[in-house]
Amino acid sequence: MSAKFGPAGTAESFKTMGYKKSVQLGEYLEKFGLDHFEYQCGQGVRVSEATAAEIGNALAEKNITVSVHAPYFISLSSVEEEKRDNSINYILQSAQAVKAMGGDRIVIHSGSCSKMTREEALELAKATMKKAREALIANGLENIRCCPETMGKINQLGDLNEVMEICRVDDSFIPCIDFGHLNARTFGAIKGKAEFAEILDTIENKLGRERAEIFHSHFSKIEYTDKGGEKRHLTFENNGGFGPDFEPLMELVWERGLSPTFICESAGTQTEDAQTMKLYYENLKG
Repeated sequence: MSAKFGPAGTAESFKTMGYKKSVQLGEYLEKFGLDHFEYQCGQGVRVSEATAAEIGNALAEKNITVSVHAPYFISLSSVEEEKRDNSINYILQSAQAVKAMGGDRIVIHSGSCSKMTREEALELAKATMKKAREALIANGLENIRCCPETMGKINQLGDLNEVMEICRVDDSFIPCIDFGHLNARTFGAIKGKAEFAEILDTIENKLGRERAEIFHSHFSKIEYTDKGGEKRHLTFENNGGFGPDFEPLMELVWERGLSPTFICESAGTQTEDAQTMKLYYENLKG
């Protein structure tokens, strides 16, 4: 096994190259040598089962795997029980969509902790994810793996250790490590290989080697402020000096024999930047 690479949604080049329909994604991504696609349901799960299956089949024909990003308005830690219950429904809808596409991973935002302590918010999030897992099993979706994501804003639940704790709720959970988010919420603390190594060590120490080998990941260069953290996603070419750099991470992944899935979330050039990451990684393999 080896690492996989792909974009989050369609880059600007999808249209400029003349593509119009989601069922053309396989052909489009194949031109860049990519092997994964993350379908975006950030504004809600609006894809029918039939369309999802059509997209999944088109990707499978090109040996491209798929994941789904669940709605952004999920709030695992809301003080309102109704919102937490709604979040479970959004997780179920996302799971049904990715199953129809032939995938088995959904990425989940955890929400904020603005009205309570971080500890209280974390306990609510863990309880919500436990219920979500039970709901997945009850609906025949036990093979779908939830990927709680590290978040980029300071007031959001989802630093590295919080995501580790959420993932410890169930052995099927895989962390989605967004390195750009972690860099933003720590004001640029990821300087190079040592910091990446510390993150990878934390995953293995907290969750074990098996999940550390196949973690999910988002990667982009992100502008941040010294108060709130994440401000906006950038591109590899136009990054304003903001990081993190992907090269040391690719080197560690290769050296350690890991097989994560990297989703590039650059602003408009996510396909091209995913290709850049994959080419660097492939060159390491020789």
